[in-house]
Amino acid sequence: MPGSSQTRLGPKSQAVIERTHKYSANHYHRLPVVFVRGEGVRLWDLEGREYIDMLGTYSALNVGHCHPRILNVLREQAGLLANVSNAVYTPQYADFVENLAKFCFLDKVLPKNGGVEAWESAVKIARAWGYGVKGVDRNKAEIIVCDGAFHGRTLAAISATQKCGDKFGPSAPGFVSVPFGDTDAFENAVTKNTVAFVVEPIQGEGGINIPPEGYLNKVSYICLDRNVLFVLDEIQTGFCRTGNKFAFWHQCLSPDLLIVGKALSGGFLPISAVVGTKEAMDAIKPGDDGSTFGGNPLACAVAVEALKVLEEERLADRALLLGEYFISQLKGLDSSLIKEVRGRGLMIGIEFQREHGLEFRDKMLEAGVLCKETRDNVIRFAPPLTITKEEIDSVLNRTETVLRQR
Repeated sequence: MPGSSQTRLGPKSQAVIERTHKYSANHYHRLPVVFVRGEGVRLWDLEGREYIDMLGTYSALNVGHCHPRILNVLREQAGLLANVSNAVYTPQYADFVENLAKFCFLDKVLPKNGGVEAWESAVKIARAWGYGVKGVDRNKAEIIVCDGAFHGRTLAAISATQKCGDKFGPSAPGFVSVPFGDTDAFENAVTKNTVAFVVEPIQGEGGINIPPEGYLNKVSYICLDRNVLFVLDEIQTGFCRTGNKFAFWHQCLSPDLLIVGKALSGGFLPISAVVGTKEAMDAIKPGDDGSTFGGNPLACAVAVEALKVLEEERLADRALLLGEYFISQLKGLDSSLIKEVRGRGLMIGIEFQREHGLEFRDKMLEAGVLCKETRDNVIRFAPPLTITKEEIDSVLNRTETVLRQR
C-alpha cells in the first residue's frame, strides 16, 4: 500500500500544519489533514474534501459531530452563565450530578474535566477509603492495575501502567500490575494493603483487547470477597459505545467507582467524573479534591442534554446491532494483511500483520476515511453511534479497495 495522504494537502492546509509545527509542543503525531467542519459522521477539510469519521475522537463523539439539540443547549447556557465558583450552588450542577448518578445507577458524582483527572481522583478516593474505612496502615495502600492498560498521561497514570523510565522517573509508588484477563493473577496479587482494582472492561489504547468471558464478573466477586474497591475505567467504553450503557453491563457486578469522560458532553466540552457508591465516595471530604472548571454550569448543562440524547435516540441499541453487522463484515474480508478483527458494539479493532496498519491508516485517509492506530499495529474503528448501515457499507467498500491496492 504505497503512497501517503500528504499528497492531498492544499496550500491552505500546508500553511496551518507549518504554523502548528513551529509553535506547538511535540505532544501528538498528527495525521496530515486539517478539518474545519463536522456534522453527524462527516468531516470536511480546509479544501472542502469530505471524510467519514471512524475515529470519533477516541469515543468522545458518540452522538456525532455538532448534535443540534446539544448545540442549542450550549448556546443558550453560554449566554446565561458559563462558569462560577464551586463555593456556590447552581441548578445546572444539581441537574448534572442527579442525572449522571441515576444514569449510572450509583449514588454520588465528583465532576472533573479530562478523563485522566477523574482517574486521579478515583485513586485518591480509593486510598482515602483504604485508610479511613478498610484500616490499611498509612502510606501502605496498593492499587492493582493491568498490563497494557491506558488511563492517561499524568505521572501517576504512567507510573501505574507504563512506568516513567528515564524520561519522567521516578515512578510514583503504590501500583501493582497484573496480566489483563488473568483472574488468578489478580487474586494472588491481593494483599491486606490492596485498596482497589482499577480495570478497563475493554483495553482501548492497548489494542481493543477484550478479556475472556466471565473475567469481569469473577474479579468483581473477588473484590467483594476480599474487601477491595472494584473500579472501572469506562472513559472510552462508556455511554453506549459497546452496545450497552456501559461495557460492564455485559457481564459483572456494579462497580464501587466508575470513571467516565469523553462522550459525557457529546464531544462539545471537557467534562469527566467519578461516579460511585455512597460508602466509597464519602471517603473524601470538602477540600480533599476540587477543580476550578469541574462542574461548571456550561459543561453540566451540555452533559445533561447529551445523556438525554443517548437514551432517547437509543444509541446503545444502534451500537449493538450495527456493531455486530460491521464486525461480521470486516471478518469476512479476504486479506492476508489482516491478522484479527475484534470488538464489541462500535468499538472495533483490526490487527494487521507487521507494519501494514500504518499504511492502511494513510491510504484510508486518502480514500476519505479517518481512522487511527492504537498500540501494536491495531487500527481502531470507533465511529459516532449515529452512523447508518449505508455509511458502514461505504467504509467497508473503501476498506476492501484499500486492502486490494497492495
